[in-house]
Amino acid sequence: MPYSTQILLVLATLGTITGKEAKAACGSDDDVRDVIEPDLEQLAQLVNEFGQQRATPAAAHRFEQQLQEQLREVGRKVTQWTYNHVEADVEALPKHVWFEASEYTRLNTKTPQNVWTVFGQIRLWRVGYRPTTKTGDATIFPLAMCLGLVHGATPALAERAARILGGTGMTQSQTLERLRQDHGVGWGVKKLRQVTGAISAALTEQRHEVQVEQLLQWLTEASATTGRHKPLLSVGRDGITLGVRGRGCNVFEVATTATVTVLDRRGQRVGTVYLAYTPEPGQPTMSRELTRLLREVLQRWQGPLPRLAYVTDAGDNETAYYEKVLRRMKHPHTGEKLEWIRVVDFYHASERIWKMAELLFGKGRRSAAWARKMTKWLKKPGGVNRVLHSAAALRDHYGLGGKKRAEFHQAYRYLRDRMSYMRYAEYRSLGVPLGSGVTEAACKTVYTQRLKLSGMRWHKAGAQTILNLRVLLLSGVWDAAYANVLEGFEEAQVRGQQVANARTPRKAA
Repeated sequence: MPYSTQILLVLATLGTITGKEAKAACGSDDDVRDVIEPDLEQLAQLVNEFGQQRATPAAAHRFEQQLQEQLREVGRKVTQWTYNHVEADVEALPKHVWFEASEYTRLNTKTPQNVWTVFGQIRLWRVGYRPTTKTGDATIFPLAMCLGLVHGATPALAERAARILGGTGMTQSQTLERLRQDHGVGWGVKKLRQVTGAISAALTEQRHEVQVEQLLQWLTEASATTGRHKPLLSVGRDGITLGVRGRGCNVFEVATTATVTVLDRRGQRVGTVYLAYTPEPGQPTMSRELTRLLREVLQRWQGPLPRLAYVTDAGDNETAYYEKVLRRMKHPHTGEKLEWIRVVDFYHASERIWKMAELLFGKGRRSAAWARKMTKWLKKPGGVNRVLHSAAALRDHYGLGGKKRAEFHQAYRYLRDRMSYMRYAEYRSLGVPLGSGVTEAACKTVYTQRLKLSGMRWHKAGAQTILNLRVLLLSGVWDAAYANVLEGFEEAQVRGQQVANARTPRKAA
């Protein structure tokens, strides 16, 4: 819901509260209606002025811009008034409190803090508690903990900033401009990184659980469908080069992404969750987190075991994960070895056929005709055998030699050594994808559309912050993860501290 609509609802609600009730709720003699009365008059004047002139596109454009700005100012004032009425007066608060096994002593006056909200900046007056003994610990502010401020930003604004920064095609400067235009926020790069880094870290702690829940929900939906196939859990992973800032130079290293997809009984995709990690030798983080995700889903799934497939190219890391992890994986309930259907991506296999065709015939119609025929054969029972026999016969007929023969043998061996993973006719009959298109597309959507824009180079920590945000957005689990973040802030046990709304204070992220 747009914030302008939210404010209209707030104003409607305020109109139903009597002055006595408002004063009783906030424990103060002032009334929120007094605070916003001048703005309401300006809104009425704005409406009247528009109604008294001829309606034109330019007038409508100007009216909506002014209305949006005025509504935001009302929202800012309401938010400031509301938050400043959460905490009781200084004298009503206990003199000493305990927090994390240490005693703190109340300061005698409230001090201000500039806080950024989705309506702009407000001034928050709060009571601080200083360590009673000189422990070196910082002064605590229970009200800030209660509101869940993140580096001076409210949870609503912090989430908004992180969502924008993780969006497709966005940059830091574009994010800052968007925040300025939509929310009146005047941040710099440092503040943006502080806030979004904290949100990214908090969301990442929730990623595993919400992705497991999402996959279980999709498996339930897939099981309820009708069709001739078993529900399918299809896994893929792939690498993609990423520009990384090194010591004194920029280098390109291989990052990694993975997908876990659920297909229904008709072979239709129900949904996909994503993982992504910055470059590291051997990609151990990806292997660990992907394995953890799969095991947890299989552990908690109560229905019949879905068909399991692993669809990738034949890269070193992709192959090693199958050989070292998936082939050895056991069912978490029965202890029996799981049967994973290994599929080498059809597109990568076809590339080798086209390569052999070019070496045999050169570029032209004969080359294309043979390659198209072989790719059709490849999808038939025993197809890879027929392709290899045809290629070998033509090689001997044309007598390839030298560099051409070496290149031909490289493509030929790619197919020969992976024949058991190219049973494409069988895969089609089982409803298993022939290609790793979902994972290949993930390289584009997760990385290329955000981290590989013109001229971009990354420190690994900064890139991972963005990747953590993007996998949640693309997996469709952002809202669930952030709801858990808000619920899961560690409770700040401030014994003796009381706040007007009786909420338990929480730690800021």
